[in-house]
Amino acid sequence: MLNRRYLRIKILQSLYAYYQAGDNQVNKHEKDLFQSIEKIQQLYLLLILTLPDLKTIAKEALEKKKTKILPSKEDLEPNTKWVDNLYIQKIENSKMLRQLSDKLKINWIGVENKELLIKVFKEIKDTETYFEFMHNDKIGFEEDKSFMIAMFKNEIANSKYLHHFFEEKNIHWMDDLDHACSMILKTFKSIDEKDDFVVLPLYKNENEEKEFVSTLFKKTIENDLKAESLIEKLTQNWELERIAKLDVILLKMGICELLEFPEIPTKVTLNEIIEIAKFYSTPKSSNFINGILDKAIEELNINQMLSKSGRGLT
Repeated sequence: MLNRRYLRIKILQSLYAYYQAGDNQVNKHEKDLFQSIEKIQQLYLLLILTLPDLKTIAKEALEKKKTKILPSKEDLEPNTKWVDNLYIQKIENSKMLRQLSDKLKINWIGVENKELLIKVFKEIKDTETYFEFMHNDKIGFEEDKSFMIAMFKNEIANSKYLHHFFEEKNIHWMDDLDHACSMILKTFKSIDEKDDFVVLPLYKNENEEKEFVSTLFKKTIENDLKAESLIEKLTQNWELERIAKLDVILLKMGICELLEFPEIPTKVTLNEIIEIAKFYSTPKSSNFINGILDKAIEELNINQMLSKSGRGLT
């Protein structure tokens, strides 16, 4: 499921697109924002579905070897630990996964996609993770589960072929990949032998999280001039045009969140904006934004504009 930092990053990206477009079409950009958030579920499902599809490719490869004119004993009696993997069987048997992927039309169907997964499988076969599992005498669900977690984490999530595919498929998917992989590993670790394979929901609380996204996005735009005036006041030695655009947007987001979300502690807002700046803006941005938001909090408190309710929220 998606955390608030991921949602803030998506809001930042959409605000940047909105200001760059200069078309004042708030509703259009909000719609694009929610579509971009929902795209991570497609990536999440597609990555999970690599496992049963890779199993199919492995099985076809074993069957093909048996049809050689002079098959070896190994060809006729192959190591089937991969194709007999109990954890993959659980994924294949998941009614929930099948219904959701069918609804969203997420699959690896198609000649080009199959050729891609063949390359991924060949890539995997050369890894130490694969070799150790295939030559390990241990059998059982927990062994198969541990292998699939290690295989996904070490090999599939880092496949150069999949990365290239994701870059071409969606401009945001490489940014989303770490979060999608984190969701998948959480899913994989939570499933025991007695459990059905269950897909994580996109949101912890859908209505609440969607309201957070919509409000922060719209209110940042609505309060643009007010926030800009405060930023100019707090950066008297800087011209606003000289400040990196992402930094300005992050400051506007931070000021908006401070004013519009009384239930979110000021420290949480401050820390989240700073952490996003470390990853998405310039090397010096986090310290700069930290200093300006600290001054903003002080200024807003002096003017009694901050209204935080509950213990530890200031």
